[in-house]
Amino acid sequence: MNMTLGIIWFCAIAVFLLLEAATYQLVSVYLAVGAVGGLITYLLGFNFTVQISVFLILSVILICLLRPISLKMMKNKTTKTNADSVIGKRLVITHEVNNLAGSGEGKIGGTVWTVRSTDGSIIPEGSTAVVEKIEGVKLIVKEE
Repeated sequence: MNMTLGIIWFCAIAVFLLLEAATYQLVSVYLAVGAVGGLITYLLGFNFTVQISVFLILSVILICLLRPISLKMMKNKTTKTNADSVIGKRLVITHEVNNLAGSGEGKIGGTVWTVRSTDGSIIPEGSTAVVEKIEGVKLIVKEE
């Protein structure tokens, strides 16, 4: 048995695991598992062609089957911020909303926001509106 191949497989496992730890992209870990397969076939006495074949087949199967599942499970859920909590709430228009003039203010819970209408309509001062979404630091609202 050629010890050099065993050392190469062991080093490949280490490199792939270090690369995964550095990048956290869920690719190198599957290559490391494939390298473990290559190391096992080496220890069982198979030739280099079989070792490389096991490495490639195992790596490709794991990447194709497990990576999408892993990414879906790890997908970060969006956490609402304090600003996002105003979506769907009512506000009082404190200055007329006019998208063309670039004016409009509204107040929710003591906080004054810059306001624009969803459809470009003018919303008079004193009206109430519902927050549809936030774009930057502006609330996009629809008059009730």
